Amino acid sequence: MNSAEYKKAHARLLGKSLLPKFARRGMEAMYCDTADEARRLVLSLIPEGSSVGWGGSLTISESGILDAVKDGPYRAIDRDAASSTEERYAIMRSIFDADYFLMSTNAFTKDGELVNIDGNGNRIACLAFGPRHVIVVAGMNKLADNVSDAFRKIHTTTAPENCIRLGLNTPCTSAGICGDCHAPDCTCCQEVVTRHSREKGRIRVILVGESLGL
Repeated sequence: MNSAEYKKAHARLLGKSLLPKFARRGMEAMYCDTADEARRLVLSLIPEGSSVGWGGSLTISESGILDAVKDGPYRAIDRDAASSTEERYAIMRSIFDADYFLMSTNAFTKDGELVNIDGNGNRIACLAFGPRHVIVVAGMNKLADNVSDAFRKIHTTTAPENCIRLGLNTPCTSAGICGDCHAPDCTCCQEVVTRHSREKGRIRVILVGESLGL
């Protein structure tokens, strides 16, 4: 084995060891070695003709899942197709009634919790309630030891990088570190820990043995 193969083997062992932790929390979890494998798995889980929405996610985009859904035999609910702010928000609200919602998670813990911070709140709202099925795709780079470690990671790295990516005017885009701000562009407005899914199997988590998203 070379170093890449060792890392892949380690990610596989670690990822698969976490699957029962999610299952204990009412979430079905699966593991894929690659983003391409994850894309094929996601598409196999969504019946043709299903309505599909998604939250803002580099992971869903980078893995090719987003393009596959838009080009596939599904009813894609695409907020970016809106011609006005009002229409965009109307489309976002309609996603609450979708058959499937696709997203990543800002972090997940070794005990099977999903940890997310959101600006508008539509992504975590759909995770908590609304769409009949939620599919979460997350690279192993998003693993955190516990909830506190997850929030630390999100505030110190994920959120600043995301604000820079989006060109937002927040303290972290100029200093590179969270300023615990209340700026108009703040993306750290809602903090949610998903510790259990009462509707067993509604949330499916696909862990990927690659670095995806931020």
